[in-house]
Amino acid sequence: MSNRQTRTDVILIGAGIMSATLGSLLKELVPDWEITVFERLATAGEESSNEWNNAGTGHSSLCELNYTVEKQDGSIDISKAIKINEEYQVSKQFWSYLVNSNLIRNPRDFIVPLPHMSLVQGEQNVSFLKRRFDAMSNNPLFQGMEFSDDPQKLMEWIPLIMKDRELNEPIAATRIESGTDVNFGALTRTLFTHLKSKNVDIKYKHNVDDIKRTSDGLWELKVRNVDSGTVEHHTAKFVFIGGGGGSLHLLQKSGIPEGRGIGGFPVSGIFMVCQKPEIVSQHHAKVYGKAPVGAPPMSVPHLDTRFIDKKKSLFFGPFAGFSPKFLKTGSMFDLITSVKTDNLVTMLAAGVKNVPLTKYLIKEVMLSKEQRMEALREFVPNAKSEDWDLVVAGQRVQVIKDTAAGKGTLQFGTEVISAADGSIAALLGASPGASTAVSVMLEVISKCFPQHVKAWEPKIKEMIPSYGVSLLKKPELIREIDALTARTLGLNESSQSEQVRQTVSVS
Repeated sequence: MSNRQTRTDVILIGAGIMSATLGSLLKELVPDWEITVFERLATAGEESSNEWNNAGTGHSSLCELNYTVEKQDGSIDISKAIKINEEYQVSKQFWSYLVNSNLIRNPRDFIVPLPHMSLVQGEQNVSFLKRRFDAMSNNPLFQGMEFSDDPQKLMEWIPLIMKDRELNEPIAATRIESGTDVNFGALTRTLFTHLKSKNVDIKYKHNVDDIKRTSDGLWELKVRNVDSGTVEHHTAKFVFIGGGGGSLHLLQKSGIPEGRGIGGFPVSGIFMVCQKPEIVSQHHAKVYGKAPVGAPPMSVPHLDTRFIDKKKSLFFGPFAGFSPKFLKTGSMFDLITSVKTDNLVTMLAAGVKNVPLTKYLIKEVMLSKEQRMEALREFVPNAKSEDWDLVVAGQRVQVIKDTAAGKGTLQFGTEVISAADGSIAALLGASPGASTAVSVMLEVISKCFPQHVKAWEPKIKEMIPSYGVSLLKKPELIREIDALTARTLGLNESSQSEQVRQTVSVS
């Protein structure tokens, strides 16, 4: 056993999209800071960021019905959709900056244009979708959205879904061409290649076993080499815990008061995947439906065109599942060991309040493949079992905490927990996650480096022109940003979509 000790400016725990984004931002703002990354797996982007473990939607509220809420008076609240859309615009601006600066190349390796659609059936749902469309299409962020309840038009948009469909109730969809498919695994690996070229020390197969505050105010990490078992101690002025589901345990070990009383509830997912060219070629969109009653928001059913390794495939799901693991490669004891004296009451309250969710998850876990195929046939009426395979997606850990809504409230979304002095921060939660990584990491920077933000602001605005500005108040800036990101990232949808459809391999 070694007790080698090293000191650095910044330590990033976890080699996922969040650490990749924060490291890339910091390297542009303060190139001389020393950064070390610890990842317990052999490569970057292997857990929640991996392309097989997330929906890759580029969440921008163009199709996700759970981001728009029907109020009691029947009007549609689109405030959450606006927030998420603006955050995704920030991500696209930063990626454009990296491409324009030749810091990353070939954006087509990680992002392609793809129409985003919402699809509903039944008179009540069609009415909701029309009101949602009316509220969103008048907003500058959602320009170009179309609505149709004409089966002939829907056959043009989504032939695979409409073919052989019995139309015994109203059906409608919205469509917007400015959507994207994002391979967050490829983006994460690209960013870490960039960071390595900037002399960031990336240590794979290194697990952070413990974290504590030293008497001089630094953070000391006990790090174990997974292969050799050798233990090292590393200290830093600032630590970011970006280990996906593994972040909660490390936040608890840090002992900061801001982390007290917080629990986590793991939810896994299963997708049905089709890679048969004759089927895949019939669908070119991400189509989101409505979640079943009692289902968590991340279980909204959707049929997605995905581009992975430049091959086109179809994903349907997710079917929610349950495992006590906090990571796909985690331990069966993750959930039980996360229960501490300070969050016990919160966790028990969550258990009582979420009985319907627990029942739903148990029911989902028990589904046979044929039962999952029946759910798929609601989207693709003539789907055949032999054409679709089951793929287990990544683990997500939803935050549980006491809020104004009561004890043990299950939170859906991402949340930054940071120490009062800004010396350590952790990212907890799930969707929309990766899509809003740049906004979330800018939040980390503002919380943890307030003394530097004013000096850094010109550079941040160079990277993200809309920084500090409400896009809704400057519609002309929306148009400028759309033009910039479309040109730089190759997202000129009207000309590009058909080109992508035809040139990307479907085998």
